[in-house]
Amino acid sequence: MQYNLKELPNGIRIVHQEIPHTRLVHCGFVLNIGSRDESKEQEGLAHFWEHMAFKGTRKRKAFHIINRLESLGGELNAYTTKEKVCFYASLLKDHFGKAAELLYDITFHSIFPKKQIEKERQVILEEMSMYRDSPEDSIQDDFDELVFEGHALGRNILGNEETVKSFGQEDFFDFISTRFDTTQIVFSVVGNVSFKKVLQQVEGVLAEIPAKRSLYVRSKFASYQPKTKTLEKDITQAHCAIGKPAYSMYDPRRFQLYLLNNILGGPSMNSRLNLALREKHGYVYSVESNYQAYSDTGFIGVFFGTEPGTAGKAKKLVLHEMEKLRTRKMGSLQLHMAKEQAIGQMAMAEENYAALMLVFGKNLLDKGRIDSLDTIFGIIRETTAEDILTIANEALDPNQLSYLNYIPA
Repeated sequence: MQYNLKELPNGIRIVHQEIPHTRLVHCGFVLNIGSRDESKEQEGLAHFWEHMAFKGTRKRKAFHIINRLESLGGELNAYTTKEKVCFYASLLKDHFGKAAELLYDITFHSIFPKKQIEKERQVILEEMSMYRDSPEDSIQDDFDELVFEGHALGRNILGNEETVKSFGQEDFFDFISTRFDTTQIVFSVVGNVSFKKVLQQVEGVLAEIPAKRSLYVRSKFASYQPKTKTLEKDITQAHCAIGKPAYSMYDPRRFQLYLLNNILGGPSMNSRLNLALREKHGYVYSVESNYQAYSDTGFIGVFFGTEPGTAGKAKKLVLHEMEKLRTRKMGSLQLHMAKEQAIGQMAMAEENYAALMLVFGKNLLDKGRIDSLDTIFGIIRETTAEDILTIANEALDPNQLSYLNYIPA
């Protein structure tokens, strides 16, 4: 995978890949700060910061920020995860300079106006209500809390009503000052713009940012105990989550677990869970399994919704498909097809240049490098049926699974 990389004296890195055949440029700042880096009293602050970045800087008001790229047909956005905050944009290549300057402004010069904090507080409270009204979303948050109980990874990225209502201007400045580290910031660019032009636009202003190191160290998760919990909800379907911690992003088996997860309940219609629960029995509209790798641990889980009367049968089918992966060796043709499917999905994902830009930033922060797809494909192609059995017995150990059930009140 060809890309350009420059590290500035203050530690900020600029990564770039030129795509000559597109009209667009995608660029963004990726910061190695997330919701797991909050104290309990700060729960939801990183996500609130993401919102507030658009509400005023030293030289722009909220309207000017929103209108700067939208009036050019571009998109300005942001997201917060457990371990990252990102501010990014997509727009026509001719306007790259405007996007880069605006992103620099909101990332490094937000002033968190007090009046805007009060307005955005209500917006976030509405966002929280929206998620609570969607059991497909809320069960994933509640399941994180169950699996990672007592740890920051288990806290909701959005926070809770008490903390969100408590935040003031100084809370943002204090959080950023203690977590901000210039060696943990990447400006990523993918699109029809040369590396020379990228450096002309951003190198000077980024180099002027004073070098800063944070003394903060993330608390590792190391105290899992399997649990089962049932909650009554004002819903018509029953919803179920089944899962446990899994391999971290530094575990050499993570790509093999990715393959296993894809076989079990990945996005394709021919995943084992979709064939068993939907196609064969009609118990669900959708069922999925997710594998998420963090810096010190990971998570694998299965999620589905069904009629209350079929919830028990659906759960048994999920466990049966897990058992088959643990006890029945895959045939060579079957495994070959699963590998080609996973490889094809990854190749198509690389064609999403906005997502690729974000992956570049994340990988540099997490691993200090960007693995080529050929390297990843090689790991997947070398995976044996015995590897799948071994990893299935670790990742899908029935004695280590936790369960969260939503049932209609």
